[in-house]
Amino acid sequence: MTVPIKFLLVDDLEANLVALEGLLKRDGLELLKAHSGPEALELLLQHDVALALLDVQMPEMGGFELAEIMRSTERTRHVPIIFLTAGVVDQERRIQGYETGAVDFLPKPIDAKVLLNKAEVFHALAKQRQDLRRANEQLARSNAELERADRSKNEFLAMLAHELRNPLAPLRNAALALKNRNLDGEQHDRIIAMIDRQVGNLSHMIDDLLDVSRITEGKIELRCQPVELQSLLGSAATAAAESIRANGQELVLDLPAEPLHLDADSTRLEQIVGNLLTNACKYSGTGSRISLSARAAGTPDKPEVEIRVADNGNGIAPELLPRIFGLFVQGSRTIDRTNDGLGIGLTIVQRLVQLHGGTITAHSGGLGMGSEFVIRLPSLASYAQAPSPKSPVESARALRILIVDDNRDSADSMGMLLEIGGHEVTIAHHGTDALAKAEEFQPEVVLLDIGLPGMDGFEVARQLRGNPAHRDAFLIAVTGYGSDEDQTRAKEAGFDQHLVKPADLRKLRGWLQEVGTQ
Repeated sequence: MTVPIKFLLVDDLEANLVALEGLLKRDGLELLKAHSGPEALELLLQHDVALALLDVQMPEMGGFELAEIMRSTERTRHVPIIFLTAGVVDQERRIQGYETGAVDFLPKPIDAKVLLNKAEVFHALAKQRQDLRRANEQLARSNAELERADRSKNEFLAMLAHELRNPLAPLRNAALALKNRNLDGEQHDRIIAMIDRQVGNLSHMIDDLLDVSRITEGKIELRCQPVELQSLLGSAATAAAESIRANGQELVLDLPAEPLHLDADSTRLEQIVGNLLTNACKYSGTGSRISLSARAAGTPDKPEVEIRVADNGNGIAPELLPRIFGLFVQGSRTIDRTNDGLGIGLTIVQRLVQLHGGTITAHSGGLGMGSEFVIRLPSLASYAQAPSPKSPVESARALRILIVDDNRDSADSMGMLLEIGGHEVTIAHHGTDALAKAEEFQPEVVLLDIGLPGMDGFEVARQLRGNPAHRDAFLIAVTGYGSDEDQTRAKEAGFDQHLVKPADLRKLRGWLQEVGTQ
């Protein structure tokens, strides 16, 4: 919003004020008129004035006296003054005027051209000061935002280091415990479950970080298809149920009996609801009640579904609520670290909801008043039931599998898992060795790491595909990079599938089952 520049016109004769106003009037300039010195002082207390045009000879308080008062007041000390006089001003009076801060004397009748030129100069100077002040304010705001962003970044990096270290301690302890040959079956199972849980935590954090990067760069692509909402919400609730029970909390489902369908990426939609349930579990406090509900909403012309995740727990601080979906935004941290987290989960949730063409809002009455997240998504007005899936495929036979990975622990552990599953496995640690062992072993499946030293996985895949003996082998790229661009490169190099580390064993089992039944 542009603030007008203000000039003060002081003359005891209304006709003179009207004449000055008509001469100086222009866009962006506000003219304040006073008929006396006291009236002028009142206006000066209320407004910031860029120039004062003062009549010298006025009853009660003349122009010189008014100027002296202005110069003795901090607020008006630096206001430039032009004296207007109908009489001759002698040298002594002129000096007195300059001492009170006058920049010029203009005789009456006033030369319009001279006055307009001088007014233009002071208007331009005031405009420059105004622009400079606005620029300084903007710079101060920008600096404050940069400082806030820098603080958020530093806090995020500290939290990331903390959160990544958290799973390392139990993993190290588990490794040491597994070296003890006196473990009984129950202890062994508990350790394995703990390892699986902590690896899942690490994978979840890494996936969130990658999702933020992909979303920021616009590289998330949804794979939408008709989805039954109740089934998906039930799956998300089942996944969160164990953590909710362990935290002494209650999970309540309220889903409509009539099936609701929407066109959505089921994996991403389950991620949205799962993140909200996880947040409710983590931040609402022990013993809280968490609810997941859904209903049909919208209008016949624009049908929607509404999903609500609510709790009666710790609530959200009023100052945090407006920016709750911002990147790296977190609640205040306590000594027990109950509010730890990376501060990116809700950002991901909001962006994924928006990619589905929906909205999400957060509500809370304040601290201790619980919180609620409301999602609205477009729904399918009509839905033709898809045919029932075929019966499960028969059990897969044992396969010859070549594992290529320069990380020996990764290769050996994967090899052990596959051998336990009944497969025949051989391992190579670099590209040249992989090609030699492929000639000797004739693998049906190759788990091929992309980041190999020397000859990378892409080149190994191209050479395998170029050899008629291996043209039909099932190639799986195994890598720490999972973007759409990485998957496209893998397909172009000849890979059949793409597996992001740590490997999703359910996906791998499914692919091996397909190969084993061909």
